[in-house]
Amino acid sequence: MSGTGPGDRILDVGCGTGYLSRVLAPLVGPEGRVIGLDPSLPMIEHARRRSPGNCSYEVGEGQALPFPEASFDIVVSSFAVHHMPGSARGAAVREMFRVLRPGGRLLIAEFRPPVNPLAARLAAIVAGPAVRPTMPELLATLVPGAGLRVESTGTVGPVLYYVNAVRPPAAGS
Repeated sequence: MSGTGPGDRILDVGCGTGYLSRVLAPLVGPEGRVIGLDPSLPMIEHARRRSPGNCSYEVGEGQALPFPEASFDIVVSSFAVHHMPGSARGAAVREMFRVLRPGGRLLIAEFRPPVNPLAARLAAIVAGPAVRPTMPELLATLVPGAGLRVESTGTVGPVLYYVNAVRPPAAGS
């Protein structure tokens, strides 16, 4: 779905323990690079201890990515946007756009509310404002609002919602 291939440079925003980064590392091969970013030093230290040679990890926040413009082929974020302060989520998606090369891909996976009305109400009570508006509603606004073109959205299993988007090629390309 992300179109990952040998030699790609991937950024994993909100990488946590680095699980997704380690899954992606063999797909980009030894000539590729996967960089994980998370605001938690203990998470980054954990990721570094398990890191393959083509992965590296940095402490940082999604709304202030410490990378040059257009420096990644793919940006992924898995179950991280809901952890960001509500006021920072738009800036984080704009930063993801900024660091993607033209034609680069963005894949965000987040929680989706349960379909069952009783389960949805319970989830809203337990999760509180962290997931309101729901991630599908929020991402439907934030991703195109940052300049990305949504190519597909969908669900996987009972709790996962994803957005697959692309940074449009530069004008005149």
